[in-house]
Amino acid sequence: MEAMKLILSIVERGQGAAMLRLYRKRYVPIHFQCAGKGTATSEIMDILGLGSTEKDVLVSFAAASAAKKLLHDLDNELRGHTGGAGIVVSIPISGLNSLVANLAAYHAEGLKEKGEETVERTENSLILVVCARGCTDDVMSTAKAHGARGGTVIKGRLSGRKELEQAYEVELKAEREIVAIVVPTDLRGPIMEAINTEHGLRSEAQAALCSLPIEQIVRLG
Repeated sequence: MEAMKLILSIVERGQGAAMLRLYRKRYVPIHFQCAGKGTATSEIMDILGLGSTEKDVLVSFAAASAAKKLLHDLDNELRGHTGGAGIVVSIPISGLNSLVANLAAYHAEGLKEKGEETVERTENSLILVVCARGCTDDVMSTAKAHGARGGTVIKGRLSGRKELEQAYEVELKAEREIVAIVVPTDLRGPIMEAINTEHGLRSEAQAALCSLPIEQIVRLG
């Protein structure tokens, strides 16, 4: 079966529904949508053309050929026609349940090409920081001090808390926020190390973090 990709789209609030309609027409059928909030200052957002701080966050699954074609089109013929500013990245995934993967592969059937074309990864990474609610400003301040320009915050809730509390002898807060930060890969290590040192599990922020490689990246607008 063809390899699968995760497509993460962060767009202005209200733009998500239009993006979903566009994606479905381009062989990307499976999506989850949630609300987010940008962390960049208004001045930086103006410079980068990022629009409002309120965001729609889309998590989509697609066959590799469909993901590649979608991001190519967003960066070319669809540029300026998506209705607002934002960012779209594709991320390799190593596993996906078969029903979802089969549906994604079925929709991409018409895009299959002879042979397999390698997608060269960009020099960017996605850092995900899960921290206690209300601590995202401090986490982003640390990230920005080491080169990050902004991120997107998604509200969540910690599951499996008892196991972590017993393992590390800490009392963890259930209400969480996920901070998604796209950075050049050469800044990933220093940013993650600084966040872990200043805001790790034994701090007030109680942060856990990971990074994912970005294969393709498109800035909308």
